[in-house]
Amino acid sequence: MADDETVDAATGAPAGEHVRPGESATIYDVARLAGVNPSTVSRALNRPGRVSAATERRIRAAAETLHYQVNPMARALPTGRTSIIGLVVSDITNPVFFDVVRGAETAATRAGYTLVLTESEESDEREYERAERMLRMVDGLLLATPRMPDEHIRALAGQKHVAVVNRQVEDVLSVVPDAQHGIAEAVRHLRGLGHSRIAYLPGPALSWMARRRGELLAQRCEWAHIDLIALDPVAPTVAGGRSAARAARDSGATAVVAYNDLIAIGLMQELVETGIRIPADLSVIGFDDIFGADFTSPSLTTVKSPLREAGDHALSALLARVAGDAAPYVGFDLETTLVVRGSTGPAA
Repeated sequence: MADDETVDAATGAPAGEHVRPGESATIYDVARLAGVNPSTVSRALNRPGRVSAATERRIRAAAETLHYQVNPMARALPTGRTSIIGLVVSDITNPVFFDVVRGAETAATRAGYTLVLTESEESDEREYERAERMLRMVDGLLLATPRMPDEHIRALAGQKHVAVVNRQVEDVLSVVPDAQHGIAEAVRHLRGLGHSRIAYLPGPALSWMARRRGELLAQRCEWAHIDLIALDPVAPTVAGGRSAARAARDSGATAVVAYNDLIAIGLMQELVETGIRIPADLSVIGFDDIFGADFTSPSLTTVKSPLREAGDHALSALLARVAGDAAPYVGFDLETTLVVRGSTGPAA
């Protein structure tokens, strides 16, 4: 046996041999290997700085050797915290959430937290049920573009810290990219191309952001003396955009601004298949600049929303609340911008 090998005082065997293949190491295994009490291991791994630096290094080396993972549920017993944040999205297949998740994950990792994800499948009832279920295991909740009513969000916030992305809820931490700048650029762009009659194709009726974008678009069109036609709400998907193609064509508009890029992409696909040329016959603008927005033919003109920054900003502010620090209720410091591509052109 090597001179520096740690042995169990009771058996004389190497301490690591107490972990049989297929079994998970426990805090007692780490304590035996490091030659300390289990309570010392707990302090070193859960509350850094509570033991000497040399002892903490020895304990962490033992934990790494044994592939020991801290049980967040067990850690929550003395501390009241799990170091887990729940993230709820309305549709996990929608690329608009890719950057929100990535930004939130970046902030969580930076703070030593784990992010757990669930989706509501565009159902406000399922959204509330799944969010409520997550409350038992998380320190806080991040809701991305939630569909549930404000009172349900406030009810959740009454139990745990909650932050919301892409929606403003009174008395709840809300991070909403400012759509005004991007929409103003879009209207100026269309006006400069000679468009005087625009249609807005909104997303789900339950979507706060769909209403918000429609309101801002109406304000800018009124200012620019452009007629705005509001089409019926559709699902925020490619299929939703396809379903609105006839209404868009028959509206008399020379340009359509869609609630999001997926709707815009579906709309273009259906229109092109029926012989309508984009943008020669009809210009189309999307929203968010999701991955793939430039893969279409023609590539999609869209209002870029800083979704990764929004996810990072919201998660960081949420963790500040969890830690007991002050954080503003509303953040409007993230600006949208217009990205001009091939789907817009002179009015027909």
